[in-house]
Amino acid sequence: MPQSAIAPVSFKAYAADFDGFSRALGDSFRRYGFAVISDYDLDQAKIDAAIDAAKRFFALPEDVKKQYAVGKGGQRGYIPFGIETAKGASHFDLKEFWHMGRDLPPGHKYETQMPPNVWPAEIADFHEKIAWLYNALDSMGVKVLQAIAAYLNLPRHQFDDAVKEGNSILRLLHYPPIPADATGVRAGAHGDINAITLLLGAEEGGLQVKDRDGQWLPINPPPGCLVCNIGDMLERATNHVLPSTIHQVVNPPPERRAFPRYSTPFFLHFAPDYEVRTLPGCATAENPDRYPQPITADAFLLQRLKEIKLL
Repeated sequence: MPQSAIAPVSFKAYAADFDGFSRALGDSFRRYGFAVISDYDLDQAKIDAAIDAAKRFFALPEDVKKQYAVGKGGQRGYIPFGIETAKGASHFDLKEFWHMGRDLPPGHKYETQMPPNVWPAEIADFHEKIAWLYNALDSMGVKVLQAIAAYLNLPRHQFDDAVKEGNSILRLLHYPPIPADATGVRAGAHGDINAITLLLGAEEGGLQVKDRDGQWLPINPPPGCLVCNIGDMLERATNHVLPSTIHQVVNPPPERRAFPRYSTPFFLHFAPDYEVRTLPGCATAENPDRYPQPITADAFLLQRLKEIKLL
């Protein structure tokens, strides 16, 4: 597997040298739209248990899995193979996945935008294991946003309230083995819709990031690392100071075609009614404001879900 093109930033610096952590992380985001965070403080045994629960779900018969294909716009439950299609692509991605969103109390003001989760009865510990991973990555995302805020010379807690009840999604992804004559790729070239994405290292490679010169760079983080990237909402809010970079998951070389790939991206979103508007200091004479009109996070999301055929 080719090495990752982006040097990791140690999460130990978050507590020991927050300004240094913020600078290193922000510089990586500004340059690539991506950063790799090493030495994270998440419980690896619990991560492994969550991924194992996901693998057991994807091993269920198709007709059982399809009982859970219930979510509006693919926002909850099971999304079968052959549906999601990268914007502008002619062929669907070679993957199936499961979505968990934020659990809300009954009568919550966001319940129309954030429907209840569904859980597979066939996997007894699925809810517990997957909910743990959701909450762990949600907490980590807040810390990454604090570093981004500081990098932009904004108050450290600028985004805390904006994502506290954010419409964030944990996606459990299964890319099955690839036949030699496969049409399409595991994940076509795309940008993420949300504020930031956090992705635990996958056992199988394939993630690539499009650099400024059009070259595709491999991102294969070593174990114990987290890949993080800027999504389109934060690119818009920063007036492209931090870019949302196009990325893809390419099909494996012939010797790895028989191996499935599993990964668990966490799409951290703002609250539905959060106004995505250009942040202070991000529009200058050299970088005029591209987005004088704000848009709510929910309106932005719905627009993009239609483009990728989930709505």
